[in-house]
Amino acid sequence: MRVDGRDIPVTGSLLPPLQRRTSDIMRVVFAAVVLGGVIAGSLITRSQWDALETSVSNIVGVLSPSLSDTVYLLYGLSILALPFAILIELIVGRRWKLFAGYAAAAMCALVALSFTGTGLSAPKWHLDVPDRLDATFLSQFLDDPRWIAMLAAVLTVSGPWLAKKWRRVWWTLLLLFAPIHLVVSAIVPARSMLGLAVGYLIGAVIVLLVGTPALEVPLDSAVRVLSKRGYRVTAFRVVSPSGLGPLVLSAAVDEVPDDELCKDLTVELYGQNQRSSGVIRQTFRWISLRNRETPPRHASLRRAVEHRALMGIAFADIGLASSKAVATAPLDRGWEMYARPTPRGIPLTVAARDQKIEDLDADGPSTKLVDTLWQTLHTTHVHQMAHGDLRASEIHIDGGGVLFGGYAYSEFGATDVQMQSDNAQLLLTTAALFGVESAVDAAIRTQGAETILAASGRLTASAMPNRIRKGIPDSTPLMTEIRDEVGAKNGIEKVAPAQVTRFSRNQIIQLVLLIGLVYVAYPFVVQVPTFLSELETANWWWALLGLGVSALTYVGAAAALWACASSMVSYRHLLIMQVANTFAATTTPAGVGGLALSVRFLQKGGLGTVRATAAVALQQTVQVVTHVGLLIFFSVVAGRDANLSHFIPGTTVLSLIGGIALGILGAFMFIPKLRRWLNEDLKPQITEVLGELSQLARNPTRFLIIVGGSAATTLGAALALWASVEAFGGGTTFITVTIVTMIGGTLASAAPTPGGVGAVEAALIGGLTAFGLPASIAVPSVLLYRVLTCWLPVFCGWPILRWLQKKDMV
Repeated sequence: MRVDGRDIPVTGSLLPPLQRRTSDIMRVVFAAVVLGGVIAGSLITRSQWDALETSVSNIVGVLSPSLSDTVYLLYGLSILALPFAILIELIVGRRWKLFAGYAAAAMCALVALSFTGTGLSAPKWHLDVPDRLDATFLSQFLDDPRWIAMLAAVLTVSGPWLAKKWRRVWWTLLLLFAPIHLVVSAIVPARSMLGLAVGYLIGAVIVLLVGTPALEVPLDSAVRVLSKRGYRVTAFRVVSPSGLGPLVLSAAVDEVPDDELCKDLTVELYGQNQRSSGVIRQTFRWISLRNRETPPRHASLRRAVEHRALMGIAFADIGLASSKAVATAPLDRGWEMYARPTPRGIPLTVAARDQKIEDLDADGPSTKLVDTLWQTLHTTHVHQMAHGDLRASEIHIDGGGVLFGGYAYSEFGATDVQMQSDNAQLLLTTAALFGVESAVDAAIRTQGAETILAASGRLTASAMPNRIRKGIPDSTPLMTEIRDEVGAKNGIEKVAPAQVTRFSRNQIIQLVLLIGLVYVAYPFVVQVPTFLSELETANWWWALLGLGVSALTYVGAAAALWACASSMVSYRHLLIMQVANTFAATTTPAGVGGLALSVRFLQKGGLGTVRATAAVALQQTVQVVTHVGLLIFFSVVAGRDANLSHFIPGTTVLSLIGGIALGILGAFMFIPKLRRWLNEDLKPQITEVLGELSQLARNPTRFLIIVGGSAATTLGAALALWASVEAFGGGTTFITVTIVTMIGGTLASAAPTPGGVGAVEAALIGGLTAFGLPASIAVPSVLLYRVLTCWLPVFCGWPILRWLQKKDMV
């Protein structure tokens, strides 16, 4: 690079990788959303498209026919000349390298919209200009989506390289396409709007690949700014390319101001991609975190850089800055520069390693360095300043003193929340370097036990910034260990995590469950009018009996799980949990929510994770075995009169199930990650379940409780369905209803819908009608059965689940 007659070498690549070009990626995403919106709008309004536009055109089409033709003619000429005007502008600006992108955009857009149902269709443009230029000649371009797509593509690719005035004029001209058509009382071709969106997307993708002027780093401007400050740069070396963070360069200097001593500078350059990523990051933090957790947002990138420089000066005033800015300035093409000397002292990681070596020769470990760290942070907080980025890389040791660098997240006039965040960050950093016990002891000695206890609640993945965690191996278990140590020092069994996000995990889960409930309840709501008319003929005493016997399922399920957990939890609370379990199981596919809730309840009741999972797995295992045993028993009792062929899948279905099973078996045999999951996660639980089964064989009382509870669950559901059938006049036996309940429920349990909604109803209605029950009785009977056993418990389960959460039982 040559600047003002001097050659300044630059080592390293200045271009960011494609995946870090945030602005260009955002342009592609926006273009894809626009294209999706155009396609969706076209599909939704396909039948009313012409009528809608004719109506709008009648309102805004105020021009006379002759004037409309003139406007259409002038606009058509402009659109026809637009690509040639862009090409001339590139030639005048000597943008030779952009010609390939220009041509690629035009060809891709042209080809993309030339595919039809019969193959590739060539444009039918007649370029012979008639003696009298009219709208007919121009309409072949204006109404052809390929021409509009080509214009949008080449303008998107060339726009960033053109003068701002002409870029705005030409985009305005192109976007006037739809209003002009409406004003002149013409219909906007739907495919032309599609061409506009497709061309913009193609151009955005090519811009991502080719780049924009914003990628050209104005190092010459940076050299001139530093020269005015008295720093004469002789060479640049790229330390890290730009991405989510700035482009960091090391600048060698041979002249410095008289009052400063430094051999080189660290120059950080912020461009368009950092500006857009910063906006995304600030927006995400504002949405996800509570207001007190987010510092005031910066209005621009320049203000953010200036804030960092001012905080460096503030830290330098109290003698705790490893470096401070020597220059901040706006550069060409929207870039911002932040230059600082190389930090004084040695990195904290080096100092910690040296201390460990010294401790080997001493009688015991020294706490001098970790104490100094906490005392320095205490001094910072006394001056009402928070650092906000206490990574080991931002801390240096100079002559036994601690110096801070960075300042990108620092705040003056810090709040208590920001100081707590500092304490939590330093707890994690020092624990990783000096050990958990040493870090916690030093923190308590300096900041006080109550302060550190409050800060330790922020040692969670949601409260601890990712930039802190990613530099520490196994940061998640380390944070848990620190919280336990702080709790032990304060005589607390468990430190409650701080709520930093706007919505807690439980609130999000409840919202998802509520949405799932609305989704699964919709088909039932649609059938409510018909069902209510059928209820007028129902026998309510049978319905009440069905409601009563349906409670038998909760008693049985609670008893079985209580025995599986070796009576280590309260049966009364377990019975209450079964109602909440119905809500969780109904609003999640395959009932996984109910299983997860049971495991969580047992964990809160004092069982370990493996033990709780094994207890639930044992209950499910016995439930399946009991279910199959009862099915065989009632099938034998039913005899030949029960034609079960209706429930046996066909050969094709059985072959498909067998093929899927073999495929899953092969995947577990040949994929290492799946084999490790079997050995490390599933095998211990299977071993636990087998051990429980062996113990059951030696404990008949417990065995009978589990089997009896499982049988009560199955038979209670069958009794409820039988009572529902009798409420509408009956017509079948209890044995038949039991077989239908067990077979139909088994088939419907494989359905992907939450709670098996739709599949359960279809299976039960089909089973009852297959055994000869009229559809006029089967349909309302099944709907009543589902109300008694599913929907009433679901609506009762929601407040019960909230109560269990409030009592910290789940």
